[in-house]
Amino acid sequence: MDIVVCVKRVPDTAEEEVHIDSSGRDVDKSKFSFSINEADNYAVEEAILLKEKHEGTVTVVSFGPPDADQVIRMALAKGGDTAIRLDDEAFADSDPHAVAKILSAAIKDLSYDLVLTGCMAHDDGFMAVGVALAEMLGIPHAALVRSTEITDGKIKVQRELEGGLLETMEMDLPALCTIQTGINEPRYASFKGIRAASKKEIKVMGLSDTGLSADEVGQAGSMTIMEQFSMPVVGELAEILEGDPDETSGKLAGILKEKGLV
Repeated sequence: MDIVVCVKRVPDTAEEEVHIDSSGRDVDKSKFSFSINEADNYAVEEAILLKEKHEGTVTVVSFGPPDADQVIRMALAKGGDTAIRLDDEAFADSDPHAVAKILSAAIKDLSYDLVLTGCMAHDDGFMAVGVALAEMLGIPHAALVRSTEITDGKIKVQRELEGGLLETMEMDLPALCTIQTGINEPRYASFKGIRAASKKEIKVMGLSDTGLSADEVGQAGSMTIMEQFSMPVVGELAEILEGDPDETSGKLAGILKEKGLV
């Protein structure tokens, strides 16, 4: 079974204060540490688990600059076999639709039975690349997948719906799944795997290698354009009522009456 898994390198903003950069169209990433997108990490693990169960290969595909090699090699160290990184100045400012188009151009000529992506990008919150990629590849897809089972040229998945509901569906292969966090427990890469991954070639593909034209990628090939980032406007601060229960309850009643709530 041949599997393609898409991964993204994203900044870790949990411990750092976020500031908009001088362009007004991005954030200052100079103090951020970077790692694999959380949902993509689960997608990598699911790909390796399926490979171990059904044999075959795992190809890791990423969109980004040379720094993305760190994330790619970690996926290779865990069990990936080959890797592709898509990088070209023409790809700058690509929206999710254009990114999916570029990924599709790289994947369409590969031999694959299944394509896995994370369900959401941790940095920008988009959930569009995976489903758009499936449409461009012309294969069925399921989003927010919580379990997978391969049988007789088909994949049976359980996916999340709104309101805590789960849906079980079956698709013919090849197919694409966007993987939800929690589907498995991502493994740590072994020292042996890390050493082996350091020697593996990462194929770099630019615009000319994809067969796309400059007006199909970047801002020209995007359906949406990033115009400006802005910080939320700070509203009125909360008022803290101090005193004993009788005193604070009286103050609260007065405020509610003043606001017309009682």
